[in-house]
Amino acid sequence: MSEAGSPQIGPFIQAFRKRQSLTLDDLAKMSGVSRSMLSQIERGQANPSLATVWSLASALRVDISELISGHASDLRAKIEVASASFTPEIKTDDGLCTLRILSPPDHAELYEWYDLIFQPQGSLESQPHAKGMREHLTVLEGSLEVTAGDDVVEVPEGATARYSADVPHTIRNTGPGPARALLVMKS
Repeated sequence: MSEAGSPQIGPFIQAFRKRQSLTLDDLAKMSGVSRSMLSQIERGQANPSLATVWSLASALRVDISELISGHASDLRAKIEVASASFTPEIKTDDGLCTLRILSPPDHAELYEWYDLIFQPQGSLESQPHAKGMREHLTVLEGSLEVTAGDDVVEVPEGATARYSADVPHTIRNTGPGPARALLVMKS
């Protein structure tokens, strides 16, 4: 079950699946996520892990933030406020890292913006993104270790690391307490 106040992504997954005329079986084969898990996610009976959402977004050929948030309205207020309960949140399988997606889904082609919260020993491991993609990580609390390709650096509180994200890369909390950072991805 999803946490109270968390947005349900099941209806968005179902809408993208149906828009592409895919059955649950089709999407299961394409994503590697079981048919029963897909059915539970679409009905709001399961809260998928980051890895599962990533697999579904890849199989549906949509950006992960677009999948989570659905389509943005064409009507824009002069000042748009997204309440915390409508900010999509994803946890890693082990629950030690939480990603809050701050960027609007219709800007995914330009940039992606995340609030990251790491428990001790929490890590976010990523496969290479599109060629030329860079990440900009600003540590707000604690310190984080960043590995990009063969390079490893410790990023202290208040510092910003900028690195290539078109190689395998990892952000890890090696400290004794929680850590928090803002991450911007831009090509």
